[in-house]
Amino acid sequence: MKRSRVGKTSVDVTEIAFGCASIGNLFREASDAECQNVLNCAWDAGINYFDTAPFYGRGLSETRLGTFLKGKTHEDYVISTKVGRLLTPGKPMREANGFINPLPNDVHYDYSGDGIEESVEQSCRRLGTNSLDIIFVHDLGRYTHGDDAARHTTAFLETGYERLVKLKENGRIGAFGLGVNETQICLDVMAHGPLDVILLAGRLTLLDRSAEEQLTGRCAETGTSLVLGGIFNSGILATGPVQGATYDYGEAPQEILDRVAQLEAQALGLGIPLATAALQFAIRHPASISVLLGTAKPSSLLRNLDALETTLPDDVDALFV
Repeated sequence: MKRSRVGKTSVDVTEIAFGCASIGNLFREASDAECQNVLNCAWDAGINYFDTAPFYGRGLSETRLGTFLKGKTHEDYVISTKVGRLLTPGKPMREANGFINPLPNDVHYDYSGDGIEESVEQSCRRLGTNSLDIIFVHDLGRYTHGDDAARHTTAFLETGYERLVKLKENGRIGAFGLGVNETQICLDVMAHGPLDVILLAGRLTLLDRSAEEQLTGRCAETGTSLVLGGIFNSGILATGPVQGATYDYGEAPQEILDRVAQLEAQALGLGIPLATAALQFAIRHPASISVLLGTAKPSSLLRNLDALETTLPDDVDALFV
């Protein structure tokens, strides 16, 4: 599988990354055995890059990934995880933020330098490693925090950013950046200091290309890599414009349904399923170094990997323009 360098660092990632929200029981409870099976499937397919976060199942995703990687040589894989949320012991719960039967931990936002360093320490323990390849600052900005965004951004820029610089200089992490669903916060932080990489969810897809307005050009100028997540825009580019289709984590409005119907008609006119077109758009985009695929089912992962092997017609670029 093709590999690319993350920014100006020495970290190399495969063009497909395995997104580990699903093994944290996102929307569906999966057994430990199911999660190990799908991780083995990803590994056997040549995927070396695994993206997780403390938020995913309140530590469950990291714990399961750590179990899978135990005994493997760190040089053979790349882990990215996230900071900005600290976990502390809490009460058992049936569901939290879409994760079913998460670990009994409470979540606290903390983007300060001390909070970030403590989050790194916690993640290393859950993952069973002494160092982390990539750290993403998770969900900074207005999309998640609304009116609290300025307070969290200030905490990060005052002490969090420099702490990440020091962790990288000390070799504790290999690269750092943002893991977000919006472009403006990326531009704001890049005005403060350089980033190695951005994990951008949902803003550079076949449906939503808003990142091309400013962010992709800025990344090219600064040598900042882009990892693309949410390439199906939380579902609608996989299901098509069906009743109940989801977009941006909610029910798709009519204007989005109409736009997706147009895209689907274009794709089918070229002999390509809509989901295949969405996958191919993401992996072929010149700004992308890796594309996240996340599932707890080996069959779903293999179906998506097969779609990436599809031979495309010569005039497919008309769909991607």
